[in-house]
Formats: sequence, C-alpha cells, structure tokens
Amino acid sequence: MRRVSQPHQQTLKQAVSFSGIGLHSGGRVSMTFQPAPPNTGIRFRRMDLDDKPEVEAKVENVTQTTRSTTLGKGHIKVQTVEHVLAALAGAEVDNAIVELDSNEPPIADGSAREYAKLIQRAGLSPQQERREPYRVGAPIEIIHGESTMAVFPHDGFRITCTSADKAGRFTQHYSIDLTPASWLKDLAHARTFCFYEEIEFLIKNGLIKGGSLENAVVIREDAVLTTEPMRYPEEFVRHKILDIIGDLSLVGRPILGHVIAVKPSHSSNCELARQIHSQMRRPLEAMQTFSPPPPTTADKDKSPASSSASPPSTKEAGNSQIIRDGATLDNMQVMQVLPHRYPFLMVDKVTKIDGNRVTAVKNVTINEPYFLGHFPGHPIMPGVLQLEAIAQVAGILMLRQAENFGKIAYFMSAESVKWRKPVRPGDVLMIEVELTKNRGKIGKAKGVCSVDGETVSEADVTFMLVDR
Repeated sequence: MRRVSQPHQQTLKQAVSFSGIGLHSGGRVSMTFQPAPPNTGIRFRRMDLDDKPEVEAKVENVTQTTRSTTLGKGHIKVQTVEHVLAALAGAEVDNAIVELDSNEPPIADGSAREYAKLIQRAGLSPQQERREPYRVGAPIEIIHGESTMAVFPHDGFRITCTSADKAGRFTQHYSIDLTPASWLKDLAHARTFCFYEEIEFLIKNGLIKGGSLENAVVIREDAVLTTEPMRYPEEFVRHKILDIIGDLSLVGRPILGHVIAVKPSHSSNCELARQIHSQMRRPLEAMQTFSPPPPTTADKDKSPASSSASPPSTKEAGNSQIIRDGATLDNMQVMQVLPHRYPFLMVDKVTKIDGNRVTAVKNVTINEPYFLGHFPGHPIMPGVLQLEAIAQVAGILMLRQAENFGKIAYFMSAESVKWRKPVRPGDVLMIEVELTKNRGKIGKAKGVCSVDGETVSEADVTFMLVDR
C-alpha cells in the first residue's frame, strides 16, 4: 500500500460558511463546514429541523440517485451532496460536520470551486488517529443501465473516465491520479452540465428551480451555452470524475484502486460504492462467521445467573440481530428470514434497514422462468411479481420481531397500484418499502419499485402473518 500524502486523519482548523441558491429548491441556503473529532467521518446536520438531526455520508444512507445523490435517515433528507463530498475527499478531509438550513447545499457555480475555497480558508488540522485507506483486493465490475463501472487493485487512487450522451455528442476521455494538488488544479473547477432537451423534464418533475447558466453548462445540439469560456478542454468528463469522487467517498474510507468508468451516473457510482463497501466488509463478516456461536438456551440454563424467564431461541435471537437498523442482508441472510425459495424469492439482498423503512434489490435476469411465456421475444417482468416483491420486503420488517420468527407473510390485497414502466432482463429492481401498520398478524405497507432512479411501479399492500 502506498503512503498517502497525509497518514493521519484530518479535520478543519475552524468553521467556515457560505450562502447561495439551492439547485433544485431555488431557495436561499446557508452552509457551514465545522471541525469534527477523529472517526466522525462526514455528517450533514439539518439546522432548520427540530433537534438538528444528522445523517452520515455513508452509502447505506443513499435514498435517491436521480440527477444527484440524496442521503436520508428517518425524517431527514439532504440532496445534491456529491460536490461537497468531492471537495472534502479531494482535500483529504476525513472528519467534518456540514451544517445546512435547508435540504441541499448551495449550488454555487455548479462546480466544487467555492467549496474548495472554503476548505482552504478554514485550513486543515491533522489528528492523532491514523487514516486507514481501503486497498481494493480484487477487481469489481458492474453494468448499470448504460453505465459500465469497474475498479482494480492499484497503489494510488486513479480514475479513468469516458463520458458521452446517447447520441454520442461531446464524447470525452480523461484519466487522473488523484492527489490534493491534482484535485484542486484539474478537477475542482469543472462545472455540471445538462442537455437542453432534458430541461423540460427536470422542470416538470420539480427540479432545477435554481438552475441557470450561472451554475450549469447547457448543451443544445452542437452548441455549448455558457456564461464564460470552458474551464478545461474536457470539462464535461472532468465533472463526471468529480461526481465519482464524491459518490465513492460514501464508502467511508479513502480508496486505493483504479476506477474505470464509461458513461457513469450517480446511480452507477453509488452501486460501485456499495460493491466496494461489501468487499471491504467481507473479512469482518468472515471473522464473525468463524467466531464462537452465541450461547444456547441450555447453556444459559446452566449458568447461575440465568433468569427464570425463557429467553428467545438462538434462531429467534439471531433473526432479530440480522434485521436491525443500519444492517444489510446478503442473499443467504435473506433466506434465513424469508421462507420463499426459487423461483418465487423476489429479494436478492437488503441494502438498508431504518426503523419502519427497508430498501432491497432484485436483480432481474434473463434466466427468470416467467420470461419463457411473458412474453416470447419481448420479455417483461409481470407486474404482480413486483407487488409480491414489495410484500416480501415488507414482511422482513414484521419478521424482525422474535415472536414472528418462522411465520409466513401472505399477500392479501393491493391498493393504489400503478405500473409506470416495463421491467426487463438486466434491470436492477430497487424495492423501497415503508411499514405503515403493524397490528397483530396484519401488516400494511407502502412500496415503490424503481429502476435507475425511475419509478416503475408502486402500491399499498396488505399482508397477514400465519404459522407455517
């Protein structure tokens, strides 16, 4: 592993503030970077909400990746965080609190230049705890919609990127070894950009209310609309790299690896971050797998300190430990909780559990048995199976309770059902469910299925728990 430029963690020497317009809200936003203790990481604090809640900049807290990266936890949400995260990561700031009086940072000029100036003005303060970069141990490759992302073992942090739109306009390529110096000189000033034909869609969806040529470059056919000359010859692809740096910082540790990206998006960036985070956790999970099992009920009965009350069984206790807030469940853990099996298990992994909310993933492959007849030559995932996926994910939340372990969640009814777009082989179905009622054996939930950040189906489902 190479020596990083600063082997110890860093924070800011002092608080610094900046105000401006929010890109999507269009409202005035004030932001302050605050120093933070070692091992805090990067946190966003909503000063406009009661109790000033915080959300950690971690990939498990990503809730939306349409046109920007949004973090959420409980009732707190912060969107368009990628430029701030890129500035902090590029300057090798490990610990900081980002205070906001709105749900997004000020967009400034659409680059990370103003944020980089803030950090320079604050100065950096080394801390005693050592920085622990994660060196990618094995290649990872993902195909996410039109994006292809890969990361390979490397002694530094290098990003090679190719960007282009669907028509192949303004195809650009750039490769860079990231250091604080190269970040500041070669990437921080690259502005965000969009295509003219996208603007109407964004406005109709309540986005870019604060967007203008002051904070974005607009491409219209073969013309580039901007208030000043291009800042780099390859400004578009350099901004894509800026976004990658911000999104991959959600892994929670500096990365040593070579990232190769073709037509990246926030969705693909965050999926690669999840895969890196999963690889990073495997040694810990293996250690837990081979550690001594928890004591059984019989063992506890032999203990003089054992209670007269009957404790839950090992399976029940393990179930409640698996389905805990902040946890992720791989396929084997999902099958410990749900009784469903091939070909009717509609959950491949659970990516986030937060109170009464859960997010899960179903990888839709051409090998799904229903594609043989639905429909030959035009395979589409049946809408009712998307409803079943919502019900199974909702059932996970009810099955977290020890008294419900071993039961089956029967799908009873669906209301307010909407199917918006077809789901085809190769799609990654994101299933987001909020449990709205949990009384006895009856549960109700609101579920939304999406692909690449676009809603494909949604419904309110009712299900009942019954004994096997």
